[in-house]
Amino acid sequence: MADGQGPDALGWLRRRWERLRPGPAPAPTPAPRVAVVTDSAAALPPEWADAFLQLGCFAVVDLPVMAGDEIFTEGADVDTALSLALAAGRPVRTSRPAPGQFERVYRGFEEAGFEAVVSLHLSGKLSGTADAARLAAQRVGIPVEVVDSRSAAMALGFAVRDAVRAAETGADAVGVQSAAMARLGGSEVLFYVPSLEQLRRGGRIGAAASLVGTMLSIKPLLTLREGLIVPLERVRTAARAVQRLQELAASAVSALDPAEVAVHYFGNRPEAEEFARTLARSVGKEADDVVLSPLPAVLAAHTGLGVLAVVIAPAAVGGQDVPAEAPAAGDS
Repeated sequence: MADGQGPDALGWLRRRWERLRPGPAPAPTPAPRVAVVTDSAAALPPEWADAFLQLGCFAVVDLPVMAGDEIFTEGADVDTALSLALAAGRPVRTSRPAPGQFERVYRGFEEAGFEAVVSLHLSGKLSGTADAARLAAQRVGIPVEVVDSRSAAMALGFAVRDAVRAAETGADAVGVQSAAMARLGGSEVLFYVPSLEQLRRGGRIGAAASLVGTMLSIKPLLTLREGLIVPLERVRTAARAVQRLQELAASAVSALDPAEVAVHYFGNRPEAEEFARTLARSVGKEADDVVLSPLPAVLAAHTGLGVLAVVIAPAAVGGQDVPAEAPAAGDS
């Protein structure tokens, strides 16, 4: 009709209004109901740990390291202090944290209204950390699921990240734990130490004890299996050991495809950067696809100076793998 009145005009107005009217507001992200706790052996890059802490559903308990009468925990000065102690040949020991440290963390989440805690920790065959966490779990009023990762470093760190991601989306304790376990199940840790001496002193050498008698004439490649450090290969020179570690890591990455990779070091960052760049090129990745992270003091105390470690983990499907910018292979 020429005057704009009638059913057709009214229908046009309705359709126009529907287009102009704002749509429904997006559903709010559910608040985390489950908290995630780990220990410093997860070797999380500082940027990751900071991002997780800002979510309010995450905490990390530092594991103590003792050199003589001094006690170190993770922090800005610990790498220098520990490096000096190791270079001077001072006895270095580690200890599990007191159950009270975990209890304070768990109770804090309880008081904040969380329904449960999933606590992910360094292999129980290398440390009593998980046992301390279990003792603490009995003293609080919310359920705490303590998980012995049977692993260490970023093999644990990647699992922690996936657990935090699940918690952030409002998953329950079963969902948070399942996310972590799925990542742990396919991860591999390979590493080279210039000497087995620190592992021998700390009693963490496991099945690699058979190498001690010839440790002056070999450069061992090691791995973690069922939570224990075991020998992988014996190599005669340091150069060949690093080359062989590259080969084994590249093979493991290709076998998973897609995979995430982290490189750890202690006291030898330039070597680790070059190692990470070379590994990235060999498997068709960019240098910044490889997470570069120093070993935390609690692990470096046993591996010693000059360690190179590679963690290969199955890549997450359909999600962003890195929640915050982490130090990459080429960063200073």
